[in-house]
Amino acid sequence: MKAMLLRERRPIETSPLMPADLPDPSPGPGEILVRVSACGICRTDLHVIEGDLPPRRTPVIPGHQVVGTVDAVGAGATRFPRGTRVGIAWLARTCGVCEFCAAGKENLCDRPLFTGYHRDGGFAEHAVVLEAFAYPLPSAFRDAEAAPLLCAGIIGFRALRRADLPQGGKLAIYGFGSSAHIVIQLALHRGCEVFVCTRGEQHRELAKRMGASWAGEDPEEMPAPADSAILFAPAGELVPTALKHVKKGGTLSIAGIHMSDVPAMKYEECLFYEKNIRSVTANTRQDGEDLLREAAEVPIRPKVTLFPLEEANRALQLLKADKLQGTGVLTVGG
Repeated sequence: MKAMLLRERRPIETSPLMPADLPDPSPGPGEILVRVSACGICRTDLHVIEGDLPPRRTPVIPGHQVVGTVDAVGAGATRFPRGTRVGIAWLARTCGVCEFCAAGKENLCDRPLFTGYHRDGGFAEHAVVLEAFAYPLPSAFRDAEAAPLLCAGIIGFRALRRADLPQGGKLAIYGFGSSAHIVIQLALHRGCEVFVCTRGEQHRELAKRMGASWAGEDPEEMPAPADSAILFAPAGELVPTALKHVKKGGTLSIAGIHMSDVPAMKYEECLFYEKNIRSVTANTRQDGEDLLREAAEVPIRPKVTLFPLEEANRALQLLKADKLQGTGVLTVGG
């Protein structure tokens, strides 16, 4: 199979992903082999490729927003017949026995495995996943539209849950990339008002077209304090700013897997009056199922820019340079 393989972690500007012809993988017990048709790109891919996250497997095939069809099944795998369209997300395996798994908090598992990090991912013609961690995909979405839902959508959905946004409330979003452009659709569908703070003029224009009542670069110009806020930008320096602009009792949800250091902040201005900070760590499978169900009901329409598999480096370079609107999606095969 054709794949884009990471052999050495280095800046994406140096095009570290190398085209490779590899043997087709075989599904083990309880696993399915997926013929990949599309795979979204994500800032987490950048963190894996550039070494922001500690190396776990070398070489590795990145990619964890994978859409395809079941091509073969391993021993004991009965959940998906061949030909079923499925999605593969970041969470690839949990131990099932630690205190967090036992409490229904598998996203906090002590011994998790992740797609495109511990296990080979979707920047390839085939990928293998445990059938228990694959998602049936609603027919409401084409393959390229479904791909962003499997990380950008799921993490955005969990971040929105963690933000405790009241019905009809005001949500402030910091950064307007792949997750944010899905969250804005969820929030507006729930009758909420959305403010977007982002540096890029094109991102601000997109946010306004998608229904944001305000989009700007300076949060001081935000028309009102928010009930809840979500920080998608991996910039710790924005944490005090975001907290400053939520109401008393409001919540800031931090959605990134990697972030620069958070600076010192003034207690009364940022944390007093029972303001809350909540981080987001991966997702549970229930989050994924709930997101896909609601996304089909809205329906969510992810904004995508398509690239052939062999242009994975260029797509990620554009993502890092903040030159992509919505989500970049690699198309695989015919």
